[in-house]
Amino acid sequence: MTNRVTRKIISIDEEKCNGCGSCVPACAEGALQIFDGKAKLISETFCDGLGACLGECPQGAITIEERAAEGFDEAAVKRHLETEKLLQERLPCGCPSTTVTQFARREKKGLAGTEEHLSSGLSHWPVQLTLVPPNAPFLQGGRLVLAADCVPFAYAGFHQNFLENHSLLVACPKLDEFQAHLEKLTEILRRSEVKSLTVVHMEVPCCSGLVNLARQALKLSGKTIPLEEVTISIRGEILLSG
Repeated sequence: MTNRVTRKIISIDEEKCNGCGSCVPACAEGALQIFDGKAKLISETFCDGLGACLGECPQGAITIEERAAEGFDEAAVKRHLETEKLLQERLPCGCPSTTVTQFARREKKGLAGTEEHLSSGLSHWPVQLTLVPPNAPFLQGGRLVLAADCVPFAYAGFHQNFLENHSLLVACPKLDEFQAHLEKLTEILRRSEVKSLTVVHMEVPCCSGLVNLARQALKLSGKTIPLEEVTISIRGEILLSG
């Protein structure tokens, strides 16, 4: 059961927040990130309620309030910061792709078959498994697609058939580091309450490693989550689904 107590915690006025991000580095616990152009508290357990971020907000959008919230968890903060540090070490350039962003899917416009009719089904960024933090909001309670890198190039209907109402993770079972991906996916499944997992991979033998990755991560996470496997041919046809 979640431990909720009445305590001081930050509050963000989204009407005032312009998404400048000044508050993010000011939080020593890493409790703030920018989602869809607004500062968000990614977990109540990460916020100590001391308000170090208040003075960094040029819009005055952050205040301290006293309300029922999950208790501050110093151990969880330590794990979170270690994960973030590891990510930064792997990406020393400070790549913008490490910034989590969630956005609305575009509505389809125009006549079917025309360029205007085509629209992206993607609802978030980043998508690479290496870059996605386990506590990303688009993972919480959602349906997840884990796709091999080559799939969207081979299968023309990828956005329309696999991304609607799903979050996306992308990986390459041949070229990427298997153990690192296993640890990341296990943590995602353990912490995000994912409702279902669909693995979409190519027919080439090495690509089936993505299914092995998913099965091992499910076992290690201790979660019982429906797993579906979809195989795509190199000519862009669905060979297996189930």
